[in-house]
Amino acid sequence: MDSLLIVYIAFAIYLVLNLAVSVFLVKREDLDNVQKIFQILLVWLVPYFAAIGLWLFNKSQDQPIKQFSEFGGGAQDSSNAGSDGGH
Repeated sequence: MDSLLIVYIAFAIYLVLNLAVSVFLVKREDLDNVQKIFQILLVWLVPYFAAIGLWLFNKSQDQPIKQFSEFGGGAQDSSNAGSDGGH
């Protein structure tokens, strides 16, 4: 491969990765504006490692989302439909 092509590919990956992480950081609601600015600057000034590292760090701060939740109260029935009610 031509060395110039490799440089273009590396630069394209750099731009796409940094843009994606920058958008990810801007959309985070748990960061202050100052934190967002400094983290985005770090992403653009330290190629590849800062982008991947900050994305992984901030992604690990997300709270897990429950995929499924059971309907109802489980073993306890709040309507007492199954109990005899003292009768």
